[in-house]
Amino acid sequence: MKKKIIITGIILALLGSVYLIIGNYFYNFALNAKQEKTFLEENPHLVKANSEGNSLQATEELMDKTFSSQSQNNVIRITSYDNLKLTGYEYINGMDEHKWAIVVHGYGGKAADMTTHIRHFYERGYNVIAPDLRGHGKSEGDYIGMGWHDRKDILLWIQQIIEKDPKAEIVLLGVSMGGATVMMTSGEKLPQNVKVIIEDCGFSSAEEQLTYQLKDLFHLPKFPVINAANTITKVRAGFDLKEASAVKQVKKSKTPMLFIHGDNDTFVPLHMLDEVYDAAKVDKEKVIISGAGHAESAQVDSKNYWNSVWKFVEKYIPA
Repeated sequence: MKKKIIITGIILALLGSVYLIIGNYFYNFALNAKQEKTFLEENPHLVKANSEGNSLQATEELMDKTFSSQSQNNVIRITSYDNLKLTGYEYINGMDEHKWAIVVHGYGGKAADMTTHIRHFYERGYNVIAPDLRGHGKSEGDYIGMGWHDRKDILLWIQQIIEKDPKAEIVLLGVSMGGATVMMTSGEKLPQNVKVIIEDCGFSSAEEQLTYQLKDLFHLPKFPVINAANTITKVRAGFDLKEASAVKQVKKSKTPMLFIHGDNDTFVPLHMLDEVYDAAKVDKEKVIISGAGHAESAQVDSKNYWNSVWKFVEKYIPA
């Protein structure tokens, strides 16, 4: 009997060790901000659509380069609720307006990736803040928040604007993980200054997105891998993948929301758009960009993209 107990104990200890090893491996693979995300390189789901011959796209790229070289931005910083120093870039338009936009980059990116969106808002008379999310760019943080803790950081950026301009009318826009971030922010108690939220190809939840990538990249089932990764995430990053849900947050939202997705997106699959859109109980619209893969709707069909954005935004913040 005693021998059986010892053997059982050894087996349980081995299984526990394997569980923790698996959890740590996949946590580091997906959420450790200090570990290079090589799986993003040459990922077939992130191959850009062929824009050869797209004169409008060529013009957009030229305008982005000109804007980057000529625009002035202020480096601004906030301290997060958990004492991280977060960096953002503020583009003050100089026009006598109270229009503001916060534009949020995606997984593994940085504020500079949002140049096209910054420029379009700036040219429309908006002041713009583009933050580096925690663990990205020049912001502190050793983990990728998948939008969950980032939502609290966006609340601080909103407050930063209101302290400077109490009459501010604010748009939140995010792409990819930035889209999930603004959706997760939408479920918080937002000040009346936040008038519109635009999400572009954001995922429905952290757990669902990681499960999808796990199956795609490793052909592994959700159990026990995601469970193990979640155990480590709760210890090392302080949040639960199950609670990091854009769907649950959008259900609580009271802010008008525009949902955008490319119909060729296989990195954040199109069905996730329906999940978040159906959850929203606010004034909402859905735009599906034909031929666009992940995070490239604004490049593939710039005219449709921005016409849709401004038509929706200006219902709540008149031009």
